[in-house]
Order: sequence, then C-alpha cells, then structure tokens
Amino acid sequence: MKALVTAVLVVMLFGVGTLLASDAPTGTWKTVDEKSGKVRSQVEMYEQGGKLFGKITGLAEPNDQQGKPKMCTKCTGADKDQPIVGLVIIKDLSLSGDRYKDGTIMDPEDGKVYKAEVWVEDGKLKVRGYVGLFYKTQTWLKAS
Repeated sequence: MKALVTAVLVVMLFGVGTLLASDAPTGTWKTVDEKSGKVRSQVEMYEQGGKLFGKITGLAEPNDQQGKPKMCTKCTGADKDQPIVGLVIIKDLSLSGDRYKDGTIMDPEDGKVYKAEVWVEDGKLKVRGYVGLFYKTQTWLKAS
C-alpha cells in the first residue's frame, strides 16, 4: 500500500511539473503571418540572468533573391547587417506576475525597436509590442 501511495504521488508531481512547464514561455515558437496563416520564422525563447530573451533560429525563407542569407540591413548598432537567423530580437524581459515585461522587441524587417510584453495563454505565446499608448499583439505557436 505504501508503494502504491508513493507511486501515485510521483505521478502527480510529474503531472504538475508538466502542466507548469506548458505555461513557460521558454522553448521554440513559430511566428505566423496574420494574413496568409503561414509560418514565417522560429524563435527560441530562453532565460539568461533572470531575464527572458528571444532569438530567431529559423526563417521560412532564409535567403534573399541572390541565395544569400537575409541580413538585417535596417537594424542599428551591433545588429546592423547581421544575418537575421541568429538575431536576438527580444531582450531583457522581466517576470511580473504571470507576464514578462519591461524589455524590448525588434522588428528585423524595419529595424524598429518597441517596448515588449510576453505571456502564455491557452498554450500559445502572446507577444505584444508597444509604441506609446498603442500596441499590437501577435500569437505565436509552440513548435513541436
């Protein structure tokens, strides 16, 4: 009987751990074009030094018309003219309640940087960029 109770407790603990892990924003997510519904890129979300970051790990179309890797030509600073695959586009988000806030997201198509907020809702990653009082929220899907 004692072994049965122990086994049930172990299964419950692993089940709770799996449930909690599914709400974590870390891992690989697919970005989806809102108009076509097609996957555009993959972003790896990871924690470093207590902050959340996101790095592009793949593009649906990684090369330009000449067959060379797409570069961030409109970026500024250290990201200027760097390959888009490998760019850290989400930086320095801090956990506040059930959301990560107070960091930034960069759009590699135009090089613009926005304030950002990220949270998991119904197994999907919500990524919100702000300009003043205005914002746009994207829904990213967990990569399998």
